[in-house]
Amino acid sequence: MRRRTLHPTERPSGRGQGTTLGAPWLVGGCVAVVAAGLVGVAVGPVSIPLGQVVRELLDHLPLVDVDSTLSATEKAIVWDIRAPRVALGLLVGALLAGSGAAYQGVFRNPLADPYLLGIAAGAGLGATIAIVTESRDAIGFVDPVPFAAFAGALLAVTAAGTLSVRRGSVGSPATLILAGVAVANFFTAIQTFVQQQNSETLQQVFSWILGRLATAGWGEVRLILPYATVCIVGLLLSVGTLDVLAVGDEEATTLGLRPKAARRAILVLASLGAAAAVAVSGLIGFVGLVVPHAVRLTAGTSHRRVLPLSFLFGAAFLVLADVVARTIQSPAELPIGVVTAFVGAPFFLVILRRQLTS
Repeated sequence: MRRRTLHPTERPSGRGQGTTLGAPWLVGGCVAVVAAGLVGVAVGPVSIPLGQVVRELLDHLPLVDVDSTLSATEKAIVWDIRAPRVALGLLVGALLAGSGAAYQGVFRNPLADPYLLGIAAGAGLGATIAIVTESRDAIGFVDPVPFAAFAGALLAVTAAGTLSVRRGSVGSPATLILAGVAVANFFTAIQTFVQQQNSETLQQVFSWILGRLATAGWGEVRLILPYATVCIVGLLLSVGTLDVLAVGDEEATTLGLRPKAARRAILVLASLGAAAAVAVSGLIGFVGLVVPHAVRLTAGTSHRRVLPLSFLFGAAFLVLADVVARTIQSPAELPIGVVTAFVGAPFFLVILRRQLTS
């Protein structure tokens, strides 16, 4: 009998790699999130000492009374501008990285990524249609752009996933990439046509497409929070299923798992989270590719480690990327998608090179 060769993303964790999360890794991830959050609140055009930021945040905890000595203006900067932006960055980064880890586990493909699977193009088309049709003015009480982007993203990833399936089983890495490219190009072509017919909205559309975490308050955080909760909790409960799927459909079936149904459920959860993240932040690429792969290389291949750590380090990574985006050309602000692409594009080429030579 011919022995099946497992892909690097589907190899069961061996000795020394661990199959449980472990306290050191969990503490490390939590420390990264807290540190990134503090840096995100403290750093900006108006510099606020880190110690005062810590005291101000502690002062809002129950049963804690600490004087931060911040002025009223500085407190407004912390709570009305920077804290919502950091909270949004943590949620978006966690969702993009966690969704990427789930996609890579389901497709057994280290190149699977929310951005590469056409989600960005689908969300861009949905947002463009909402902007050019001025749906915001028609509806009034709710911003339709995130919802339109959400619908477009779900449609795109469904199309890419469907095209990559052959006779009921997932296709090769090349098949998945080609499916994502085809879907992305199709949606981008429609989006370009719509933009050309409505040139007066080009600046607003491009501002959304380049990705941003700018927020007018806590509205975007409240909008994404329900989706983030469902996605994160659901995927964390699926780590065992992902590890079983990694050994192959035949083995999974013998263990009492229905591979197709399990894979479909995980894809729905991952797509829900990625689409919600893209809907409120625009197109921020490569987070779902870089973070899970880096976690897998350092912490092991078991999804009991990969998925929780991807959530944590993805959140920290995006907040720090946002700090770079809004300070490197201060007072001007660089689109955060440019920063993540600068890091992620070379990383993607390295992974692709390893795939082609393996």
